[in-house]
Amino acid sequence: MNILESRSEEESFRIAEELGKKAKEGEIYCLEGELGVGKTIFAKGFAKGLSVDAVVDSPTFNIVKEYRGRIPFYHFDVYRIEDIEELWEIGFEDMIGSDAVCLIEWASRIEEEIPPFAKWIRIEKDLEQGFEYRKITMEEGKA
Repeated sequence: MNILESRSEEESFRIAEELGKKAKEGEIYCLEGELGVGKTIFAKGFAKGLSVDAVVDSPTFNIVKEYRGRIPFYHFDVYRIEDIEELWEIGFEDMIGSDAVCLIEWASRIEEEIPPFAKWIRIEKDLEQGFEYRKITMEEGKA
């Protein structure tokens, strides 16, 4: 387990960017945290680390967006998934089984579909540390 601390959106972005720079083909990153904790900022930094030039935003209504960088990048947001069939309709199994890097926001909602080798990242606030403070916990397996 690796725990990092961020005291600003910019710092969270940079942490994610460094992680994106180290990402390898076929890796899956599961991103967890409450609404408003900074998952989309993290996804933007991660995409920059993958050399994605496009504007990255949350794919909440699309479920997934595909980007081109040094490695193909699938950015999922499964918050609104109500039926697992929705995943199969978009080709989820093919995407997570590809050479692309996948980042899945709200992954615990589909935990049973996540391979055991996935990396889990949890972002948490701690208001005692300040409004911008974030604790970022990264580990193999469920966070």
